[in-house]
This record gives sequence, structure tokens and C-alpha cells, in this order.
Amino acid sequence: MSKISAHLPSSITPLSVISQIARRIRIIPLVVLLISTVPAWFLMEAIAPQVVRAYTARVDLAIDRLPDENYETVLRRAEAAARASAQRSFDQDILVTDVSIIVSVQNNGSIAPVLTLDVSRPQWRSRPDAQNWATYFKTARSLLFLESNQGLPKK
Repeated sequence: MSKISAHLPSSITPLSVISQIARRIRIIPLVVLLISTVPAWFLMEAIAPQVVRAYTARVDLAIDRLPDENYETVLRRAEAAARASAQRSFDQDILVTDVSIIVSVQNNGSIAPVLTLDVSRPQWRSRPDAQNWATYFKTARSLLFLESNQGLPKK
């Protein structure tokens, strides 16, 4: 029992037509995607612009004690150096929102931090005084061997 069948024209479309349609199907979404992303990006930037990245400027200063200079004089020079450095940091970069400065003093090979200055731009603008925003280290005098020897007789 053999069955003989005749070849009838198929209702299947030729492959070349299908591949052309497939290319168009792939190209159309790609074009729509490319055309719509630019206006969408502009819209997002208009609604919610990117945040400016502000930062803290950190400065380490070291000053040497001059001969015959007492601790109070060294401290005033440290405050002046911190004040100048804070002002310079705010003037040089508009993105700096905070300044953190550590001032260390050297005395005969010993070095110790004497003050730290932490201030924000609005605070500095309202009151540019280093003494107001400085934190002083109490042990710096003894670490630098600048103890006041008022009770000892001089030889």
C-alpha cells in the first residue's frame, strides 16, 4: 500500500520575504528607541537635574617653632596659618563646602598637632575667625616640651 501524493503549491511564503520582514521588524524598534531616548534624557534633566558633588577640603599644615618663641605665640601663628588656609581653600574651589585643617608644630625634633579647624562655608562666611571654629589640643604644650617653668629658678 503506497500512497502517491501530488505536490501542490504550498501556502508557505518564501524565505527571502520572511527575512526582509524580520529585518524591518528589528530596525523599526531600534529607530524608535534611538529617537525617543534623547528627548527622554532632556526631560529627565529638566525635571531632576544631577546633584552637584560637593566635598570637604583637608589640609595638614606644619609650622616650626622659632627660637625664643613661647607656646602662646606659636598658637597665634598656628591660628593665622589655619585662617589663611581656610580662606584659600574656599576661594580656590567653589565646590568645597567644608574645610578641615590640622596644624602641627615642630620643636627640636618633636611634632604635635596644636589645633584643628573644622568649618563649613556658611559658617566661615558669617564669621571668618579661626579661634571661633578651632579645637585646641590640651596636651600639645607638654608634647612639644614647652611647659611653663615659672616655678623653677633660672640658672
